[in-house]
Amino acid sequence: MNIKKRVGIAIAAIALVGAASALAILPAAAEKTVVEPKMTGPLMLGKSAFTRYCAECHGPVGQGTDKGPTFIHRVYHPGHHGDGSFYLAAKKGARAHHWKFGDMKPVKGVTDAQLEKIVMYVRALQKANGLF
Repeated sequence: MNIKKRVGIAIAAIALVGAASALAILPAAAEKTVVEPKMTGPLMLGKSAFTRYCAECHGPVGQGTDKGPTFIHRVYHPGHHGDGSFYLAAKKGARAHHWKFGDMKPVKGVTDAQLEKIVMYVRALQKANGLF
């Protein structure tokens, strides 16, 4: 087999793997039941702020909806999306890059203190659901 054909096959294989990975990153809403963590005072504050500012698109317990992705997915693991990415997305919006829901607009009215509690709640949800 000549080198051009090998390169072509390799490129096709990489494209297929990339397409499969992209589909895995675009989770359907509510594919499984989300386990809530043991709720503490700070987590209840986080859940309250999450409900007010995030749940419409990301679901009542971060499971996603037809408007926004789940946070219970490896793409939102702290090693891939650190806590700062949640602050930036809420404050400045986010370009659609892991999902099919379109760009996220900035969240009006959410404070840094509320975001701190929201991120704490999301990380607790992720941990309770075996993400890390």
